Amino acid sequence: MSDSSTLPPARLHPEAELARDALSTPLLSRAVRLARWAGPATRVDAGGGLVEEQVPAAAEALGLSGEDAAADAAEAWRAAVDAGLVEVTDEEEGTVAAGADLGTVTGGGSPHEVLEVWLAALETVLADASVPDLGGLVDAIAAEDGSGELDLSSLDWDPEADAEFLDGVLGNLYLLTVGDDAAEAAPVPLPALAASVIVPDDMGEPTDDVLEQVSEAMMRLDDQFRMLEPAGLVEYQPVDEALMADADEEPAAPVDDTEVSRYGMVRLTPLGVYGLRARLLEAGFDAPAVGDLADKGADALLDGTAVFPPAAAHAETEQWLTRREPLAAARELLAAARGTDEGAPLRRLRCQQALSLVGAGAEPALREVLDDAELGGLARVWLTEHGAADVPPPSEAMIFWLTIDTVAAQLAAEGNSEELRALVEGLAAQHSGFFSTVWRVDHPATADV
Repeated sequence: MSDSSTLPPARLHPEAELARDALSTPLLSRAVRLARWAGPATRVDAGGGLVEEQVPAAAEALGLSGEDAAADAAEAWRAAVDAGLVEVTDEEEGTVAAGADLGTVTGGGSPHEVLEVWLAALETVLADASVPDLGGLVDAIAAEDGSGELDLSSLDWDPEADAEFLDGVLGNLYLLTVGDDAAEAAPVPLPALAASVIVPDDMGEPTDDVLEQVSEAMMRLDDQFRMLEPAGLVEYQPVDEALMADADEEPAAPVDDTEVSRYGMVRLTPLGVYGLRARLLEAGFDAPAVGDLADKGADALLDGTAVFPPAAAHAETEQWLTRREPLAAARELLAAARGTDEGAPLRRLRCQQALSLVGAGAEPALREVLDDAELGGLARVWLTEHGAADVPPPSEAMIFWLTIDTVAAQLAAEGNSEELRALVEGLAAQHSGFFSTVWRVDHPATADV
């Protein structure tokens, strides 16, 4: 994913709703509870982590038990420190106090400020998720000479590569989510997500080596998504434990679609979409959100939505229209739709789609362009669809010009699709002289069409 490309727009939930979601996540709620639990006797090590002997008390304060209780409590403490809920007051003594942001999340901050705190805590979990399970660490502590020094060369771990791998997976998951036209994006099978960052785009049939890499990646992602779910980033259905019964054997990628859910399913939450978009913006990506164009002109709206998925374009246009009086909006849209440049046909298509959302109050604007060579055709379509009276019939030249304009717009929007070919074949079947006439149409896109 290039940082120079514009991503599809995210349909974000209201910040007030997202802030409530953030406060209810185990990640942030535990961090807040530990920040309140900490007192004068609380001590941290040089890195700000809770000293080992106090971790059990922290776990008890959180109501945690079981083999993961200590690790979960330690992570919650790190999140509290990193998010500014706790601050170290004396590094030598290891003392702490409530941080400036504790009041933000306990009632004194705006939804946006609460989300900023959650984002800071999220970075802690993402950093932890990028660290593999260093099962060989104990063996690596003592080199063969018994020096007791950590032999990092014996650990097959590249921290930067592991962080880039997780970022790449989350980036692809974000793309799949914001590019989905459904109101709620479908969960993504873990094998497909792993393959999206492992299998080269130009590889037809994956080799055995590549399939093995995909299986290994699935296991890493299974662990990572289990860690990220309590942060509120994803909804995750883990890999079926039965598939991992043999610890020495990586599970093969599924071949039966009915079995795919057993291999893990993941979906970004609305909070996750917000969080990943914020990280993408921070990394320099152009990651728009629906509503970004609402206060801009009609030219920006038509050009911007030209590359949006249909549902996002519809939502963006609705927000744009709510800020304008119908007649003025219609006139502005029609003026922006004019032009003979390459992008003009798609602008006119987006204009026509936008005008379909405007009520009868826009009728005068449509009547004003009935004699316009570029806009007269779409004006007649709108007036007819809205049951207007006294709509003059179009000339044959206008019909063919509008046909070329519509086909050119569809080509720009979706390429030479089967649906478009069927449309042209239908037009040719209805009009015996279609092709002999259409090539003479005075439209800039005639040759391309």
